[in-house]
Amino acid sequence: MSERLNKYLAFQLGISRREADSLIEHGHVYSNATKAVLGGRYEEGDMVAVKGKPVENDAVFTYLMLNKPIGYVSSRRQQGDIPTIYSIIPNKYHHLKPVGRLDKNSSGLIILTNDGDFAYNMTHPKFYKVKTYEVSLDHELAPLHHQMINDHGITLDDGLSKLTLEKAGDSSLDWIVTMSEGRNRQIRRTFDALGYNVTKLHRTHFGNYALGDLAEGKLASIKP
Repeated sequence: MSERLNKYLAFQLGISRREADSLIEHGHVYSNATKAVLGGRYEEGDMVAVKGKPVENDAVFTYLMLNKPIGYVSSRRQQGDIPTIYSIIPNKYHHLKPVGRLDKNSSGLIILTNDGDFAYNMTHPKFYKVKTYEVSLDHELAPLHHQMINDHGITLDDGLSKLTLEKAGDSSLDWIVTMSEGRNRQIRRTFDALGYNVTKLHRTHFGNYALGDLAEGKLASIKP
């Protein structure tokens, strides 16, 4: 079997091919005791090492969807007394990385995987993965502000925030928000810039994946 070395590394290490190329470019990858080069290939039986550690040929890609509860951070490292999502995930899945994080006070759909290319395709802006959220505000959204967000976007410190809003009911407190970006706390910061506090933020859709009736704190397998 012959394949590109960066593809082999991406599969075995759960990273993207771009990350694999960076390891090769910086001299961290050796194949059969020879420093690897960009564009190199992997042949079955080759001995590949990254930063001096042999690469094992036993990787299997896993794709899961989690309904994240409020009160957990979407990272491996605990922040003070705040638990991480890994405290509610079985140990056998602790090698998986979150795709599309949610902050402590937000809930809903998070994808977990060890497939770096899949994670890259789900999160890079050029692939335009639409995400949908149920959002509630501390007071009703003024029609002018609704129009500003929908038609023009809101300028934040890190650039223009473009969201699409649709009423979730008769009240102007509850909204269905869709977006294709994924900047840090973008929805909360957008409403905050106009004087609103987000009291609920729950992600229901991410690209082709929908949370459906998955119970809070539970996992489900998905297909890439």
